[in-house]
Amino acid sequence: MYKNLVTRRACAWAVTSFFFSFPLTTVAQTASPPPPAGAPLKVAFVYVAPLTEAGWVRQHEQGRLAVAAALGSQVQTHFVDNVAEGADAERVIRDLARQGHGLIFTPSFGYMEPTLKVAKEFPGVKFESITGYKTAPNVATANARYYEGRYLAGIAAGRMATQAGYVAGFPIPEVIQGINAFTLGMRAVNPAATVRVVWLGEWFNPPRERDAAMTLMNQGAEVLAFHTGSTAVMAAAQERGKLAVAYHSDMRHVAPDAQIAAVTHLWGDYYTRRAKAVLDGTWQSASVWGGVREGMIRVDGFGSKVPAAVRQEVLARQADMAAGKLSVFAAKTAVLNNAGQVAIVAGQALSDADILNMNWLVDGVQGKLGQ
Repeated sequence: MYKNLVTRRACAWAVTSFFFSFPLTTVAQTASPPPPAGAPLKVAFVYVAPLTEAGWVRQHEQGRLAVAAALGSQVQTHFVDNVAEGADAERVIRDLARQGHGLIFTPSFGYMEPTLKVAKEFPGVKFESITGYKTAPNVATANARYYEGRYLAGIAAGRMATQAGYVAGFPIPEVIQGINAFTLGMRAVNPAATVRVVWLGEWFNPPRERDAAMTLMNQGAEVLAFHTGSTAVMAAAQERGKLAVAYHSDMRHVAPDAQIAAVTHLWGDYYTRRAKAVLDGTWQSASVWGGVREGMIRVDGFGSKVPAAVRQEVLARQADMAAGKLSVFAAKTAVLNNAGQVAIVAGQALSDADILNMNWLVDGVQGKLGQ
């Protein structure tokens, strides 16, 4: 056992679950055997950063609590937090499998390869690689269309500011999608808007996240966004009297004046349904990519400085997105990258494959990938 391995039994929490229908792309047809009659399913979660009051890990922890609340004594849920990607992750995941966990969720992109390696050793255990893209007979993948929330938040930011700063972890497609969507949202309502990016090369380092935020504000950023794991950027904006978009969680408790909106991730329903599938023997490897329509992403938590008209505009666009009437990477007019080349042809839309392999920055973003 690890010193930061925590067990939470069901029925100890009152967690509200919202249930939606997710699109499942099945990649393997071998169903999993249910756990022995009368035995609870042991479900584990591996977290890439410390469990804090808000952020990436917190939202997955809310998902774990939703599983415990929904399935009661049918499950025992555990988590290990602050597990570095790489060899550390492989060791932890393997240990959890050895301890009899029948379902293991690994929500970090850098956990994908360790998860696949351990899964080969434990074919009877089911694994869910969250943000990964490689599957196996006992490894499923799931991710959310975070970029949809980024676009909506960009609309709010563009109505309230022109110069934005963006603190980013790694230049992987998921992060690039968000930067581009945020910029497109800003420029949809404020064509003069620009976004300057600082790359950190890590997901969770509050002091460096704060330093990057301070640098961006010193360079003229009026509003900040970020794709890292702590609340440091929000706290920095609050301190300097600037605006910011919360990511993963509502962060108004950290930045009550700075927060204009939050791009919130919702994992409870997906995690619950996957655990239930193991219990009833219907679990199959699949790939899921859900967004606003599926209830996995939501923009909420509007701050006190946001005019009512801006809130209404963002919520109206969110309703359009949920109804399938608004697609972020569909172009009425040609969309250029920040090198002046056509990235999306007028009248066309990027395919999911194009979005999943995005490796360019849209016009309006200052800087280069990884620099």
